[in-house]
Amino acid sequence: MGEDTAMVHHPGEVVPVSGIYECDCRQGHEYSTDVKGHRFPPPHKGCCGSGWKLKAPAHPGA
Repeated sequence: MGEDTAMVHHPGEVVPVSGIYECDCRQGHEYSTDVKGHRFPPPHKGCCGSGWKLKAPAHPGA
């Protein structure tokens, strides 16, 4: 999981790992639950972030 957590994924990109993603604005206030194979959404309204970082995978160790 280590490499995935540091990588920033941008809106419209394909989700590589199902899980909970945190916006990259570094304020830790916006989250998105995303499913592998779907596309990342844009950041929430009012968020200054530009992408998503994996916070917690849906199936750790799978």
